Amino acid sequence: MEVQETRVQTDRVFTIPNILSMARLLGVPLFLWLILRPVFGGPNSDVWALIVLMLSGISDYLDGKLARRWNQISNLGRLLDPAADRLYILSTLVGLTWREILPLWLTLVLLAREAVLLVMVGILRRHGYPPPQVNFLGKAATFNLMYAFPLLLLSDTSGWLGTLAAIFGWAFAGWGTTLYWWAGILYVVQVRRLVRADARAD
Repeated sequence: MEVQETRVQTDRVFTIPNILSMARLLGVPLFLWLILRPVFGGPNSDVWALIVLMLSGISDYLDGKLARRWNQISNLGRLLDPAADRLYILSTLVGLTWREILPLWLTLVLLAREAVLLVMVGILRRHGYPPPQVNFLGKAATFNLMYAFPLLLLSDTSGWLGTLAAIFGWAFAGWGTTLYWWAGILYVVQVRRLVRADARAD
């Protein structure tokens, strides 16, 4: 069973979970274009942007669930899934900050965490380790942010709906940012342990 699982992880590429992740990646430029249309004089397409973001969240849930249920976990999937998460977060940060819905300081806090993680990935590669796997905390942080961003986008509307969306959107943003950095700190601790173990082995 272990041998078969390893073969599946390394050999399978065109699996349904991977195709879902690829489709999610293709949705990133579409989402960014939709959210920035008003900035460049186009019509407001926030509803379509929200639909794309919602479909991304559904596919994010399905690709991991199906990969585990159908034993289709692959190395490609381990790269595509977090890459799609980060690209959606990055594109949403760019769009919402450009439209002045998100304050610049929050964007910089989230981008700083990504910079820290990139440094950790570089250290791991120098020591011959693959990028760290997404843990439950990191996934929970992403889900919180994925709830926060559409709600904050919706808060740009007037009336009670916009007010309610702002309240819940900022609540999810606060939790998501906290968990995002917490997960990042755990990655740093993990990398530090691996590097120290290598140093002792030498």
